[in-house]
Amino acid sequence: MSEENKALVRRWFEEVWNKGRAEAIDEMFAEDGTAHGLADAGGQPLRGPANFKPFFQKLRDALPDTQVTVEDLVAEGDKVAARCSVRGTHRGDTLGFAASGRAVEFTGICIVR
Repeated sequence: MSEENKALVRRWFEEVWNKGRAEAIDEMFAEDGTAHGLADAGGQPLRGPANFKPFFQKLRDALPDTQVTVEDLVAEGDKVAARCSVRGTHRGDTLGFAASGRAVEFTGICIVR
């Protein structure tokens, strides 16, 4: 099961973020899923694919060439931790920042269940 879960997480980053396939969110983000650490306009965690998609679209609009590299995956039981590097060019306004046209790079860790 752990290897299957790791493959699903890799597919999420490839299909959703690297290829920009919003329809893949419906396939892989559970209706009762929660994206902790990401909030809607009211400050509530993003729940379900319908609430995740606007966040996804805003970030893709701001960084249209987003590329996520999965650096490490660790799985235990039904959880997978992914350490990722994200790169893109800041071409659109987002998160209170005006488009700069500059390269952006950041790292993060996601824990998926």
